[in-house]
Amino acid sequence: MRLLIAEDDAHLRNMLTRGLCEQAYAVDAVADGDAAARAAFVNEYDAIILDVMLPRRDGFEVCRAIRARGLRVPVLMLTARDAVADRIAGLDAGGDDYLVKPFDFGELLARLRALLRRAPELLPSEIKVADLSVDTRGQTVRRCGRVLRLTPKEYTLLEYLARNAGRVVSRADLCAHVWDDNHDPLSNAIEVNVNRLRGKVDAVGKPLIHTRRGAGYLLAELDAAAAPPPARPSTRPASGRDA
Repeated sequence: MRLLIAEDDAHLRNMLTRGLCEQAYAVDAVADGDAAARAAFVNEYDAIILDVMLPRRDGFEVCRAIRARGLRVPVLMLTARDAVADRIAGLDAGGDDYLVKPFDFGELLARLRALLRRAPELLPSEIKVADLSVDTRGQTVRRCGRVLRLTPKEYTLLEYLARNAGRVVSRADLCAHVWDDNHDPLSNAIEVNVNRLRGKVDAVGKPLIHTRRGAGYLLAELDAAAAPPPARPSTRPASGRDA
């Protein structure tokens, strides 16, 4: 899942970025309201963590601008002000949740998970596709009862495919939701990570990760007649920063 953090406190911004990356999120971080609005208008985020007291344009203004563009991305607002009137203002501006500083990082993670389950449709914390189970709370994956050992990027990729199970997910979708702004769209990191993930998920059961040539990838249990031929593994090396 790809997140935008808008926080002017450099220490808190770096701490949140590091902590969320360790939790397998792809993160873009900005320090002011203008940059937050630009990023939200250009990129497709799964959630935004938005500080209220931002320079240039405060969080209320940014949130209103996002909603005025018709964007439905969940917004979690952060503030040092805990007055009821401020919380009401944040929610009325289009925020989905409100967290008062200082906060526990575990609570922020729980609130993020709750927001991500709601959008765009209500999803359980455990997503099942055939005999594959993805626990988004514990970030654990089981296939046929066995725990699969995935890297953070492989887990993020699988969770996104699981949230869209039964639908073809394009390469552009994966660029937008699984990788951050440092990703080189011309690299073969997506193909390499999909092949690695397929090697782990499909090694213990019938194939679930399918390639639709020219369209993208599909996570689903298909009949043998409906399944596409297996994709040939890429022979190009992955870019070190994207893998």
